[in-house]
Amino acid sequence: MALLNFKKRDAADKAPVNPTVEAFLQGYSIEVMPRTAEKVEDFRDLLPEGTRVYIAHIEGTPIEDMVRTAKRIAAEGYPVMPHFPARIINDAATLENWIAMYQGEAGVDQALLLAGGVAKPHGEFDSSMQLLETGLFDKAGFKRLHVAGHPEGNKDIDPDGSTKNVDEALCWKQKFSETTDAEMALATQFAFDAKPIIAWADGLKAAGIDLPIHIGIAGPAKLQTLIKFAIACGVGPSLKVLQKRAMDVSKLLLPYEPTDVITELAQHKAANPDFNITNVHFFPLGGIKTNANWAIENGGASAKPVNA
Repeated sequence: MALLNFKKRDAADKAPVNPTVEAFLQGYSIEVMPRTAEKVEDFRDLLPEGTRVYIAHIEGTPIEDMVRTAKRIAAEGYPVMPHFPARIINDAATLENWIAMYQGEAGVDQALLLAGGVAKPHGEFDSSMQLLETGLFDKAGFKRLHVAGHPEGNKDIDPDGSTKNVDEALCWKQKFSETTDAEMALATQFAFDAKPIIAWADGLKAAGIDLPIHIGIAGPAKLQTLIKFAIACGVGPSLKVLQKRAMDVSKLLLPYEPTDVITELAQHKAANPDFNITNVHFFPLGGIKTNANWAIENGGASAKPVNA
């Protein structure tokens, strides 16, 4: 068994950990894909025990590769949460088969349900709500179901730039959460500016949506890489944070780190303990190892994420 290889530095070399940030990072999760997971020899060298690992299902990825990745990561001791993108699942029989494969091979009992970034559905499903309506996850005894949240809206769902359809969907998911035995939460798209995130989260709470929020955060990466992903994923107003940074020649070649956005969110959480953002979910756009090391150096540990 591999040992947790957190590289220790001398106290003189190690920057002090911000205790507010450290508290906010407890129970963080991280996302991988089968092809990126293959580059990691052993996740125990990178991630604290108990870290929830989401496995993104990109169109064209065979389900066998997804299940194999889930089995491998689960065997290394991590709770895995595979994506179930509605628009690439042909029908209820396919969905039931996928659930059975994940459970039989990897003991999976949690999932992220989302529409998926596909313009034309492959079959009868178009949204995560339709997946939930099948009742198959409850039938299979899934303990945790996450659904997507969009702090800056989603133009695929609301082409007019409003949040009408997104808001209606969240209200539906809130009501569904009151009918299922599974614990539910929102896992969001990444954003770069804390203030709109805080306003969005507060707005949900005011509207009676009290699902815990696992806020999406882009891990350290080259600025050009982040801008490319942000545009492709439809990140909205907070993209200006990256564009402003790109105009600063002194910062252009430096890697982006999520220190500022996480620090501001952490400070808000510390001042408002009932703030409904409960966890950080990392998108390791600059690499899993780079992201994991940043989290470790900033006090991140995942001792309590499984039921968070």
